[in-house]
Amino acid sequence: MNVNSSAPVVTRFAPSPTGFLHIGGARTAMFNWLFARHHGGKALLRIEDTDKVRSTQEAIDAILEGLDWLGLDWDDEPVFQSRRAERHAEVARELLASGNAYKCFATPEELAEMREQQRAEKKPMRYDGRWRDRDPSEAPEGAPFAIRLKTEQQGKVTIADAVQGDVSVQNSEIDDFILLRSDGTPTYMLAVVVDDHDMGVTHLVRGDDHLNNAFRQLALIRAMGWAEPVYAHIPLIHGNDGAKLSKRHGALGVEAYRDMGIMSDAMFNYLLRLGWGHGDDEIISRAQAIEWFDLAGVGKSPSRFDAKKLQNLNGQYIREADDSVLVALTRPLIGKLMERDLTDAEGELLTQAMPVLKSRAKNLNELAENSVFLYKKRPLGLDEKAQALLDADARHLLESIHSALAKLDDWTLEATEDCVKAIAEAAELGLGKLAQPMRAALTGSTSSPGIFDVLVLLGKQESLARLEDQTK
Repeated sequence: MNVNSSAPVVTRFAPSPTGFLHIGGARTAMFNWLFARHHGGKALLRIEDTDKVRSTQEAIDAILEGLDWLGLDWDDEPVFQSRRAERHAEVARELLASGNAYKCFATPEELAEMREQQRAEKKPMRYDGRWRDRDPSEAPEGAPFAIRLKTEQQGKVTIADAVQGDVSVQNSEIDDFILLRSDGTPTYMLAVVVDDHDMGVTHLVRGDDHLNNAFRQLALIRAMGWAEPVYAHIPLIHGNDGAKLSKRHGALGVEAYRDMGIMSDAMFNYLLRLGWGHGDDEIISRAQAIEWFDLAGVGKSPSRFDAKKLQNLNGQYIREADDSVLVALTRPLIGKLMERDLTDAEGELLTQAMPVLKSRAKNLNELAENSVFLYKKRPLGLDEKAQALLDADARHLLESIHSALAKLDDWTLEATEDCVKAIAEAAELGLGKLAQPMRAALTGSTSSPGIFDVLVLLGKQESLARLEDQTK
């Protein structure tokens, strides 16, 4: 889409802090951030914390941490909507003074009766405008009132949505909605429009579940005579079965995927490709994403979240990541598993082992778990599967392997492999028949890097000692 270069692009992400940073919200935040960065504009953050019952500091912290983990930075301090209630009310009073809004004295009982009648007559449930043209003096003195927007009743309104295309609604379908409640508190619809205007937002990039809201918000914008933003309503994310994403599809918050060992760059790449594309490119760096991102690449159909594809992509990112980055990410995870911090020498060993370790891991937790064998103290505790492997025949084989390996002067991949292969051939056994009990004895489990990599990483002295422990 064309963006007027004379008007700097300003986008915003506006989560409600009633829970974690949802996968869908994370993608919306990314799209806003990328669009602003692509156009050299500003990306702003607003916390819509007006629901005092459900909004919590814990949720605010979780959202901020999730955004930070994804690498999204914002150009100003976050705006907290709850602190702007007086400004919202001020705009409602302006609209009242200009005749674009009116006082509604309908009681809750009257409105409930109205809705019940509409339900019985199978009519659309909307305010019937009963106080639209009445004189406020008709109301009892001191009666509470709400302020409603006086919306256009004839014709239709069309939004040229940057993703959905032209979308039209008859004005008769937009009722005179409340701006200010009878207790003086602003509604969501009023607060959002005022905040977007005051923050200078030029492009509203958000989920298409907000598309219906856009027509009401546009009516309010026009009543104030404010500049209209460009709307871009992106389709929601569905599960791999095509249904709306829910808890039954797995984790919904980005922090859960972080805790599963997903790399930030992998999650960024995966969410980017959910509903946006650039040719056949699958692996897209942040720099490329900023260079290429525009709303024209956003599809109209819902995207399907596939956890397996995310895991596979994460494995690719791990294999291609710089070893020092992986060491920094993995070291604290290993420390948690071992319930102690790694020493500097152990950290150096992890760096040495990383090219081997990362070749098999699909997530950082797996990478950490597969690294622990390097630091285990003798005699190793064996897991159930490893114990089952080390029967009398296997221990006898380990004696032969230990004896042969002890004679090696050259402790390399090639030399250790040739030595063990020779034993296998002499015993007329496949190499796997020797490798599996060796893995159990050397790592305490049945899963590890290649067995000859394990020998080299542990070194001759430690390897022989671990093998000998399991021959006794």
